[in-house]
Amino acid sequence: MITRLRSLTNRWTTLVPVLAAVLLVFTSGRKDLPAVVVALVTVVLAGAVLAAVHHAEVIAHRVGEPFGSLVLAVAVTIIEVALIVTLMADGGDKSSTLARDTVFAAVMITCNGIVGLVLIVASLRHGTAVFNPEGTGAALATVATLATLSLVLPTFTTSKPGPEFSGAQLTFAALSSLALYGLFVATQTVRHRDYFLPVSHQGETITKDLHADAPSARTALISLGLLGLALIGVVGLAKGVSPTIESGVEAAGLHHAVVGVIIALLVLLPETIAALRSARRDRVQTSLNLALGSAMASIGLTIPAVALASIWLSGPLVLGLGSTHMVLLALTVVVSSLTVVPGRATPLQGGVHLVLFAAYLELAINP
Repeated sequence: MITRLRSLTNRWTTLVPVLAAVLLVFTSGRKDLPAVVVALVTVVLAGAVLAAVHHAEVIAHRVGEPFGSLVLAVAVTIIEVALIVTLMADGGDKSSTLARDTVFAAVMITCNGIVGLVLIVASLRHGTAVFNPEGTGAALATVATLATLSLVLPTFTTSKPGPEFSGAQLTFAALSSLALYGLFVATQTVRHRDYFLPVSHQGETITKDLHADAPSARTALISLGLLGLALIGVVGLAKGVSPTIESGVEAAGLHHAVVGVIIALLVLLPETIAALRSARRDRVQTSLNLALGSAMASIGLTIPAVALASIWLSGPLVLGLGSTHMVLLALTVVVSSLTVVPGRATPLQGGVHLVLFAAYLELAINP
């Protein structure tokens, strides 16, 4: 029976990414999709998300931590960047804030939404959520620096009117984002890899997963290919339903920034599910690697990409946050620092992060 279930799991996780890619080919370029097609796209998109999580876990089990969480975070972010640039190219002036809205949404979703859920799930299931404060603190410091340089400073610069960078300032922000992200990846995977490995409640580093044997190299390579296909399907299909999302947001009388929030929620769904699964297995550090790594990659790769794209994009590129969002970002950094320092957390810390995330969603709907 177990063998049949495994065979069925392997079968659908192989077929769904292929189906998503085929559906993407047939729906690509069409802006007004019928309601039936939108419903089908939504179902396949959800299946592609689950398939992506499965293949990411296979790869993570093969290469070990922290490489596994890095693979998923970077893969999702690269395709997310392509989606943002494509939507900006198609949207004209009304999409001038799309990069800012999506990146800030990614930061709030990962640092408050995912982190809050992870801490609550792990602490309720295992008593307390235990992680390495050295690695998590380094990741948080990098996220805070990237967010401030890219999303806060444009509001206060005077070289160009409005919350925008001048050409030289945008170049500096792009290069510093890439440099910081590259330095963090080197720290995470080479110099201080042990800082980003899961720890037990006794403080011992967990170097390998004892639940099952690692998959073969061939299986991992197949999963890598299917992961890429599934993520292309997720982001491509999300772009396909984006006109429906935009029209729904406009019909509901909501602010256009809600579009960025919905896109970020869709794109970050694989990381969310993977992080919660790790939290259930008491691998909180892996969950935090996914959450903070996704936030970092979202800024560190999106800002350079949109800076390069701004060469041929005709509209303005607004990156500076408003005062309300800056307050939320500052509060997130302070609360996250207090959460990280002890190296363990209770449901209270998780609840605080979730309240911050709820406040962000409320202000996105009613600014």
